[in-house]
Amino acid sequence: MVVSLAANVRTNGEKAIESLKPWPFSWWLNSPLNVIENLGQEGNNGSRARLGIWTIVNIVSTVAIIFTNKSIFVNESFGNCQIAFASYHFFVTGFTLWMASRPWCGVFTAKRVPVHQTLHLAVLMCLQVILQNLSLAYSSVIFHQLVRLLLTPVTALLNYLLYRATIPTASIIPLIVLCGGVGTVSYYDALPRTDGKVTASSKGAVFAFTGIVASALYTAFVGRYHRKFEVSSVQLLLNQAPMSAAILLCVVPFAETLPATAGLSTSLYVSIMASGILACLVNLSQFIIIDSVGPVSSTVIGHLKTCIIVGLGWALSDRPVSRGSLVGILMALTGMTLYV
Repeated sequence: MVVSLAANVRTNGEKAIESLKPWPFSWWLNSPLNVIENLGQEGNNGSRARLGIWTIVNIVSTVAIIFTNKSIFVNESFGNCQIAFASYHFFVTGFTLWMASRPWCGVFTAKRVPVHQTLHLAVLMCLQVILQNLSLAYSSVIFHQLVRLLLTPVTALLNYLLYRATIPTASIIPLIVLCGGVGTVSYYDALPRTDGKVTASSKGAVFAFTGIVASALYTAFVGRYHRKFEVSSVQLLLNQAPMSAAILLCVVPFAETLPATAGLSTSLYVSIMASGILACLVNLSQFIIIDSVGPVSSTVIGHLKTCIIVGLGWALSDRPVSRGSLVGILMALTGMTLYV
């Protein structure tokens, strides 16, 4: 599973990108702050086109990486390599952000944060990504994606327990509808098919729901660290990603068996390389979108991605859509939309 910048909630007045010297490809990686300025001053179609291109890149790469990772994990050689795969994604993400922070690139300015003060945050980051990978490996794409919608209500609950932060009363009913929809889909997705198989195992459900708790904790702490260290989402992620990759590499020899490379198809190697590239595109495009249009507007894009992933999950599966599952997905999407 990819490391998403969407989890890194921005604070008021936060500036993720500073204006730096242009570089050869600055037309494509133009500072989002400059994009907004151009939209207001010039109103030209070029700035709108750049934002539109990155929005399309984000949607396509997010949807593609879900199905790419699923195709990798169903392979017997990589069925028990979720930790190593997460380390690979962290490494690719960290390297990409390091390149983007170089003066000759100029997308943003790096800011160092003390390692001992972000170590526990890196551990939480590792847990959430590993559990997402395990959930994807042991359950269907539809179930995995719908359970991710519970991140909003669980985060709201943790913010209340940790910081006594409350949500508007009008938001409670949509969250209840969302949770009810996810529960409905979970029930019908766990029913055996005519061949006796199920698409969501109990192990997959445990990984999915514990992954939500880990992600919610991570999201709650990230907001605090943004304010504490006065760093942007991408600056904080640049500090965490290499640390997380190193932590997981130390765990791999004791927890996993390295896959046998003999006999693996060329298409599998292509999928692994594509997964790393897609991870870079997801992280970079998400960060540009959030800084350009804000977290609220970017949520609409997240809703669209959820609908596409769920729709493709049903279209590509060999299981017919049951009425109960359809009711559940509609409840979940309705609750998600009303909450925003």
